Amino acid sequence: MGEQDGLLNDFLVETKEGLDHLDAELLALESSPDDRDLINAIFRRLHTIKGVCGFLDFHKLESVTHAGETLLGELRSETLKVDDKIITLLLTLCDAIRTIVSSIEETKREGDSRFDTLVAELLEAAKAPQASSETEELSLDDQFEMLLAQREAEEASQATAAPSAVSPVATRAEAISPIEVPQSPTHQPEHHEQTQVKTGAQETSLRVDVELLDHLMNLAGELVLARNQILQTTKGNQDVNFRAITQRLNLVTSELQEGVMKTRMQPINTVWSKFPRVVRDLSMTCKKQVRLEMYGKETELDKTLIEAIKDPLTHIVRNSIDHGIELPEARLAKGKSAEGCITMRASQEGGYVIIEIIDDGGGLNTEKIRDRALERGLISREKAQSMSESDIHRLIFAPGFSTADTITNLSGRGVGMDVVKSSVEKIGGHVDITSHSDQGSSIRLKIPLTLAIIPALLLSCAGQKFAVPQSAITELVQLGASEKLGSLSWIGNYPFYKLRGDLLPLLFLSKQLKFSAGNDVADQDKVIVVIDSDGSRFGVVVDAVHDTEEIVVKPLGRQLGNLPIYAGATILGDGQIALIIDPAVLGREANIERQEMAASQASAATSGPTVSESEQLLIVQVSSEVRAAIPLNEVRRLEEFNLRDIERVGASSVIQYRGSILQLVDVAACLGNSAERWSGGHVVVVGNGDSVVGLQVQAILDVTTQLTAIKPVQGKDGITSYGVIQGKVIALLDVDHLVKLGAMGIVGFVNEESAAI
Repeated sequence: MGEQDGLLNDFLVETKEGLDHLDAELLALESSPDDRDLINAIFRRLHTIKGVCGFLDFHKLESVTHAGETLLGELRSETLKVDDKIITLLLTLCDAIRTIVSSIEETKREGDSRFDTLVAELLEAAKAPQASSETEELSLDDQFEMLLAQREAEEASQATAAPSAVSPVATRAEAISPIEVPQSPTHQPEHHEQTQVKTGAQETSLRVDVELLDHLMNLAGELVLARNQILQTTKGNQDVNFRAITQRLNLVTSELQEGVMKTRMQPINTVWSKFPRVVRDLSMTCKKQVRLEMYGKETELDKTLIEAIKDPLTHIVRNSIDHGIELPEARLAKGKSAEGCITMRASQEGGYVIIEIIDDGGGLNTEKIRDRALERGLISREKAQSMSESDIHRLIFAPGFSTADTITNLSGRGVGMDVVKSSVEKIGGHVDITSHSDQGSSIRLKIPLTLAIIPALLLSCAGQKFAVPQSAITELVQLGASEKLGSLSWIGNYPFYKLRGDLLPLLFLSKQLKFSAGNDVADQDKVIVVIDSDGSRFGVVVDAVHDTEEIVVKPLGRQLGNLPIYAGATILGDGQIALIIDPAVLGREANIERQEMAASQASAATSGPTVSESEQLLIVQVSSEVRAAIPLNEVRRLEEFNLRDIERVGASSVIQYRGSILQLVDVAACLGNSAERWSGGHVVVVGNGDSVVGLQVQAILDVTTQLTAIKPVQGKDGITSYGVIQGKVIALLDVDHLVKLGAMGIVGFVNEESAAI
C-alpha cells in the first residue's frame, strides 16, 4: 500500500467515525439549541472533513461540506437560530457525505450522485436578514475558531505542495477524535454519568486491523487446545516441578485468552449510537412522537456479534415505531401522553448479553394475528383453538408473516421479524416477545458474549463424545438401572420424567442422532442432562457425562453444513474431535414443543382443553389400595405441601397459596376411606375460574389415555365412573362435585397441631 492509499484509508475510517458522532451531536443540538460548545464542536468536525477532502482532491465532497460549514458558521455567529428544519438539513448533509464516502471506499471515486439541490438548500438556509460576517461582531472564542480554521486550510495547502509532508489526517487527529456530548434526559436517561473529553487519547489507544485480531484469536484458541492436551497428559504425573510448570502454563494461557478476547469486545453503544437518528427519522415519517431511552450502553459484546445484531435491532425498532407506537391523537384518547417511548436495555447474565426493546404502544392484536395466520395457512383451525396468547404472538416470527394491510416503505412484506429470528439464532441466540393490549410490547434477545471459546459439558452417547454449551444446562439427574422405561410417564408416544413433581419432557440422544431406533434405557445407568434453551426446558438422556472444559469452537466444513443440530466442532484435551450440539436446534428437531404442551397441562395452568387432551387422565394414588384418575383438562397445577403448613378455618382445611387461601379436599375421605390420613405431600390443584380447590393425594403416578372398560357409577358421590388401566380398576373422579365440597368447607384433613385461625 502506497503512502497515498494509506492516507485515503485513514481518511475514510476517521470520516465514518466522525459522521457517527455528527449524528449524535446534531440530535443533541436539537434538544439543546443554545449549546454554543456543541455548535462549535460540530463546526470543527465538519471543517476537518472539508480540509482533508480538499487535500485528497475530492471536490464534490469539498463542495457539499463547504455548504454545510457555511450554514454552521451562521449558527456560530448567532445570526441564525437552530430549528428542526436546519437540523434536518444537516442530517441530510451527513447522509450525502456517507454516500460519497461509500463510493470512494468502493471505487476511489466520488460517484455520479449529484447534490446540487442540497447545496442550494444549505446555502439558502444560511442566508438571514440579520446576517453579518464582520469579525468584530464575533466573540473572542469565535474569532479564535475562525483563525484556527484558516491556519488548518493553509497547512492543507502546504501539504499539497509537498507530498512528503506529515499526513493531514494525523495532524487533525485531535479534531476528529470522538467528543463526548452531554445528552439531555429526553435522549439519554443515563444523565447521572459524567462525560469528559479524554486528553492524550493518542498515547493510550491504537487502531488495529480486525484481521490481525482474528489471527490473534485463532492463535489463542490453538494455545488453549495445546494447554488442554498438556493438562490431560499430566493428570497422573507425580513430578512436583513439572506439575507446577503446567499449572503456570494453565494460568498464563487463561490470562492471555481473556486478554485477547477483551480486544475484540466492544460496547453495545457502537450499534446503539445510530438509533437516535433512526427513531427521529422514522417518527417524522410516520407522523408520530417518539423518544428513545437507552440503558446499559457500556455492556460489551464480541465485535463479530456486534455486527450480526445491527440489522435485527434495526428491524425491531422500525416495527416498534410503525406497528407499536400509536399516533398522538390515538394515545391521547387512551389517556396516554402524546409522545411514545421506546426503551432499549442491555445487561450481562452469565455467558450471555440480554437485550430488551420495549415500547409503550398498543401491543399486539392477538385476534388479528390469529386470523392472518389462518388466512395464510400458517396454522390450522384446530391448532389455533389450542394455542395460548403467547404462542399466537410468536407467529409474528414466521416467514412471510405480516399484519400490515398495505405494503409501505416500512412494512407489509413479512420479512422483518423473520430476519430477526433467523439472524439471532444463527449466532446461537434466542428471541422472544411478550405483549399486553394497550400497554405495549417487549422483545427480548439473548446473545452469547462470544462464539470463539466457550465452557462446555462433555458427554458421551453410543461410544462417541459430544459437547453441549454449559450455559444451556441447568442440572444433571442420574437415572439408575432400576428406573426402566416402565417407570417413566408417557403421553401418547412421548416420554416424561417426574422431576420434583413436574413432568420433564425427555428425548434420547441416541435416537435423535440416529444411533438407535427407539427410546432405549437398557440395563445400565443413564444420565438426564436438563437443558433450558430457546424458551424450552427438557431432558436429554445420555450414556455418561464427563468433565467441563473450555473448548475452542471450530466451524464445520461444507460437508456437514446441512446438519443444523451441530454448532461446530472442537478438539479435546485427549486429541479426540467432538461435535458441539446446539441445544435449541436439538429441541426443535425433537418437536419438544408438543411434549411441553402436554406436560404443561399437568404441571402448569391450562388455557383450555384440546381435542386430544379431553381423553388424557392424571393417575394418582389416593390410598394404599385405591387409585383414581383426574381429567387432565381440569388440572391447574401439581404441588407439594408440608403437613405443618396446613391450617384450620372452622371445619375447613386450608393453606396459604399464591397470595390467596386454597381450600383442601381429602380425596380418600371423599371415597369413604378415612382410616388412612393424609400425611402431607402431593396436592392436585383443580377447578375453573375462581372455584379452585386442592385435592390431597398420596402420590402422582402417571398421565395416560389408556382407560378401558369404562362403567358409569350412579349414586357414588365424587366418582363418575370406573375403568381399567394396566389391568387395575381405577375410579374416575367427579371434579365438579369435589370442588363444590371444597367450596362448602366440609371435607379435608388438617394437622391437629396447627393453630386455628
